[in-house]
Amino acid sequence: MNIKNIIEEKLLEVILNVYQLKDITLEVQENKTEFEGDFTIVTFPLVKQLKKNPESIGVELGQALTEQTELLESFNVVKGFLNVKVKNQFFTDNFNALAENFDTIEKKNSTVMVEYSSPNTNKPLHLGHIRNNLLGFSVAQILEEAGYDVIKTQIINDRGIHICKSMLAWEKFGNGETPETTGTKGDKFVGNYYVKFDQEYKKEIAELVAQGVAEEQAKKDAPLMKEAQKMLLDWENGDEKVRNLWNEMNSWVYKGFDETYKRLGVDFDQVQYESNTYILGKDLIQEGLDKGVLYQKEDGSVWCDLTDEGLDQKLLLRSDGTSVYMTQDLGTAVERFKQNDIQKLIYTVGNEQDYHFQVLFKILGKLGYSWADQLYHLSYGMVELPNGKMKSREGTVVDADELMQEMYEEAKLKSTEQGRLEGLSDEEKEKSYEKIGQAALKYFMLKVDPKKKMLFNPEESIDFNGNTGPFIQYTYARIQSLLAKANFEYKKVDGVSLNEYEKALVMQLANYKVVVQRAAEVLSPALVANYVYDLVKTYNSFYQSNPIMNQEDENIKQIRLNLSDLTAKTIKKSLRLLGITTVNRM
Repeated sequence: MNIKNIIEEKLLEVILNVYQLKDITLEVQENKTEFEGDFTIVTFPLVKQLKKNPESIGVELGQALTEQTELLESFNVVKGFLNVKVKNQFFTDNFNALAENFDTIEKKNSTVMVEYSSPNTNKPLHLGHIRNNLLGFSVAQILEEAGYDVIKTQIINDRGIHICKSMLAWEKFGNGETPETTGTKGDKFVGNYYVKFDQEYKKEIAELVAQGVAEEQAKKDAPLMKEAQKMLLDWENGDEKVRNLWNEMNSWVYKGFDETYKRLGVDFDQVQYESNTYILGKDLIQEGLDKGVLYQKEDGSVWCDLTDEGLDQKLLLRSDGTSVYMTQDLGTAVERFKQNDIQKLIYTVGNEQDYHFQVLFKILGKLGYSWADQLYHLSYGMVELPNGKMKSREGTVVDADELMQEMYEEAKLKSTEQGRLEGLSDEEKEKSYEKIGQAALKYFMLKVDPKKKMLFNPEESIDFNGNTGPFIQYTYARIQSLLAKANFEYKKVDGVSLNEYEKALVMQLANYKVVVQRAAEVLSPALVANYVYDLVKTYNSFYQSNPIMNQEDENIKQIRLNLSDLTAKTIKKSLRLLGITTVNRM
């Protein structure tokens, strides 16, 4: 518990004792004013109930806190704001408790499943997937740190007309080449054929239009599209030749995905495949009809009427008996809760799917699944580039691998220009360039609130000053250098009077677990990113204003080294929650 929480608890007791009022919570803020005091207590909520002016309430509370607790050294009241100076011992006790309990996690005894990534097997991962993966993985890390058990999962979209397009293009134009024979990464290799299909398909449409066929009709009549649709039917009917080609091309893609995930530093505990789940959910349709939750039209199609929920009527089964995405998602959700003892399921999916998930959750609720209100759509804004949106069919997508390589090159260039890694071996430098590039990418992506769309600028993200991953890594490296020079060993220190910079650092360190819990509640890594940046700024102010190695008083020197050590550990742990690794020299 941090000092702020202790003050809030003591305030509850004092308000009950003095005014006989229960459960009145007053806001306690760290004091940023020029008035003396470590914290400011806002007294205005009591004005109405007590019919007293805020100044007199402030004085009464200050006196009561002084008399009834051991907390305060002094207090002052300014315009109804109660500024309190807390006894030094509370800061040192709080810091010692933080250092001793740094690695303890209070278990929630609750399991959360987080779904993210969920790519298609007809193209490589792109910039949008990077935000998705980093967000989902970071949320999983934060939930674990907050005490939850976490299952990380993805569902791979490995079937459908888009997959058949790349298969057909390879069959027609590939001449038997493979990723190995061309030296191309598997997912890129297959993605090239998806682009090739689109190019050839457009040519066919243009030819038909030139012959006088209307464009919409030409899109349907183009031979390539008809062949792709036939291939999909053959796949659904289990045609051996089509299935073998499908298995082989998907295996190329999975190998490529694995390389990207490894470099990005994300992983999964479970993987599901749409080819296994697309038939799920059909049994739920009959269940819904029996319960009167769903209804059937004359053509045999099945629908759910959600107009009373402020939504629409949703098709769940076509008249020919085939299912839609929603049907599959219903079945997959039920299957996940059957197969895993989970209490919550989080879908990390872009905000263009907001309506889909509203409908999904409502239907599951109507079908009587009590866990439907424990489903959550972690909706995030799209990543935009300085030159506009991405279109994968046209091959203008920002490739995830190329972006990571660009970040590496940018980190190498800036580190070399500034002489950051002098004295390291070539191998150590290479590892550092990779870590710095990844930190720049991940921090830039995660410091923005997930709900906001964002513009990604690689150059801006690699800056050794300012609100960036490399700046935070640099502060960590500087602390490591200091601790090594001092031959640091942790020793508990009592009785040292802390100055304002040391107190500010203790308060910031004490906020770590509060921020993690809050980030877990609202599923926002941005809270952790902005916290660690604030911590680094607070540490830098402390470092510049307090001599450490030249400090003659050994107790003061020790406590400053202790503060530095815990700051470094907290930086490292915070960055780990964002999927970022540290470097010891920079």
